[in-house]
Amino acid sequence: MRTTTTTDPRSGQVRSRAPGAPPPERRREPSTATWPQDLVDAYEEQWLSLTRLAYLMTGNRAVAEELVQDVFLAARPAWGQIDNPAGYLRASVVNATRDWGRHQQVVARHQPSAPEVSIDHPDELWDALQRLDERRRTAVVLRYYADLPDDDIAGILGCRRATVRTLIHRALRDLRREMKP
Repeated sequence: MRTTTTTDPRSGQVRSRAPGAPPPERRREPSTATWPQDLVDAYEEQWLSLTRLAYLMTGNRAVAEELVQDVFLAARPAWGQIDNPAGYLRASVVNATRDWGRHQQVVARHQPSAPEVSIDHPDELWDALQRLDERRRTAVVLRYYADLPDDDIAGILGCRRATVRTLIHRALRDLRREMKP
């Protein structure tokens, strides 16, 4: 019977095995990376509210969960330097949803597809929110869902407090028009 000889690149050890035999099992080294306990605590405390925030911004539960997960993963390396973890995570989720939305616009321009129809579970509020432009929708969600003050919303959107009030006022006006029977 013929045997095949291989050299393990890590150890330099020469091994032989019969043709068709499965390769030997490789032992995985245990991960030495640990997560900071305060990051784990923040994840446990804020995951649900951040996922809801992302859902209201994207309209897709799976995407919302993935974006929040990505935000926590991205925050890990710099976690010790973050002064306001809750604000940082919330702003990161908003930015991630905006990035996702921009990506979806590019995909839609390059690959036209039929719009997703939610006949089984109509959601009038979500449909009305989707018809708002991105800045107005973000301002409304941050004000009425995340219950943030104008200063925090202005910081996330990168605008003045007066602009936030104007965005919310106009968004509510548009929503009232959309929601009237």
